[in-house]
Amino acid sequence: MQLVKLGKKGQVSLPKALLQRVGISGETPLMVDATDDGAIILRQVGVYPIEIYSDERIASFLEEDKMTPEKASLLDRTLKK
Repeated sequence: MQLVKLGKKGQVSLPKALLQRVGISGETPLMVDATDDGAIILRQVGVYPIEIYSDERIASFLEEDKMTPEKASLLDRTLKK
């Protein structure tokens, strides 16, 4: 266990060796929580970008997915084999 000091702005610097031991590097996002007994818990989290599709983008997906007569014929021949 290592001693760290709370800075004037409420910030804590975690020792590099500790971070390396748990596999945290760079600007890794962390979730912070507190337990009822006063312990502070940090958990590494994954942040993944999401895209919210507009109605136009959804329509383009649906258009691309439409079964053309050529695709239907090819599928029919493949299933009959």
